[in-house]
Amino acid sequence: MKTAVWLYLFMFVAFFDLHAQYPILSPFALSLGAAPSFIGLILGVYSITHLPGNLLAGYWVDKYGSKLFIVCSLIVAGIVLIFQSNVKDPWQLLYIRSISGFVLAFLSPSCLALLAKIAEDRVQQSKLMAGNGLVHTLASVVSPAAGAILVSKLGFTTSFTVLGWLLIITGFLAIPGVKERKYTKKLKLPAPGSVADLHAGKSLEPTDSSSLPWLFFLIPLSLSCSQGILFFELPLMKVARGSILTSGIFFSLVSLGALCTLSLLFLNRISPFLRTIFGSLALAFIFFTLAVQMPIPLYVSLFLIGMAKGVIYPALAALLASITSSNRYGRIFSLLSISFSIGAFIGPVLAGNLRDQLSPYFIAFFMLMLALALLPLRTIHIPKAA
Repeated sequence: MKTAVWLYLFMFVAFFDLHAQYPILSPFALSLGAAPSFIGLILGVYSITHLPGNLLAGYWVDKYGSKLFIVCSLIVAGIVLIFQSNVKDPWQLLYIRSISGFVLAFLSPSCLALLAKIAEDRVQQSKLMAGNGLVHTLASVVSPAAGAILVSKLGFTTSFTVLGWLLIITGFLAIPGVKERKYTKKLKLPAPGSVADLHAGKSLEPTDSSSLPWLFFLIPLSLSCSQGILFFELPLMKVARGSILTSGIFFSLVSLGALCTLSLLFLNRISPFLRTIFGSLALAFIFFTLAVQMPIPLYVSLFLIGMAKGVIYPALAALLASITSSNRYGRIFSLLSISFSIGAFIGPVLAGNLRDQLSPYFIAFFMLMLALALLPLRTIHIPKAA
């Protein structure tokens, strides 16, 4: 389990670095003269350049292991972030963000694949995935406010430089810290099942990712789309424009909500399938209340959004790990990351171009409900292992 602890540490620093930029990227782009529609493109291009990296990561992680990609992603991403501190116009920021998106595309599949491999059984696997969500959330609780404070004290240039060096140092620490070996033992598994076992909360025999219908990946795509819309819209709201620190606090509220549900360890005993479906439904409802401007305080809505995220994201990872054979973890988590990348690109771009005609939060609600409506429950079958 030392490997898991080291992985959690490296992921904490990486997520801290990433989330610290959320409240400051939009104001930074505005300071360079970018229009709201172009800001949406800047935020979205980071995710769309994830795609080629995710596609490569899926096979390379399975073939070469995770450590190489964890180390290289952290170091190169830090170097790119230092270059980002010296950009002078919106186009330069767009180019830098596109490179950063490609480089960091290898990190998440590598870490998730290694976490899934070191588990002794499905219960421990689910706990490790929940631990990943907890680390992600802890980092995202403190990092937005920390990023906003950094900018208010040091300015954009120095803040990006500090964050870049933090990634580089973490990458070098990963060289002795991550111990990777061949995990050949098989997880303890029950008899084969079907989607009915998912509803009942039972573990399933691992299978090929091709047994999952492609429409299933609309769920992570829509989740990421809604999150991208939120991350685009929050810093541009009237209450946040006057102060970067206010924007950082808003992002931290979302993360505190996620931390709340991640701390409820008994949720790991509930079927990850059910957690994914009902969590997504709750998230869609919250975005609908924001779209129609129901008289609910903004900080309450943000906290509830975080609570829904704290349920969904660990459940998605645990669900995919439970129905995939260990030699295909890299590919299945690569597909998950690809779905997240596409959604994170679509969300800010749609919000940036349609915010004058339509509430961006209604777009988030529509995407989530569409994904749930198209989910082919009857076709999700788990075949017997060979």
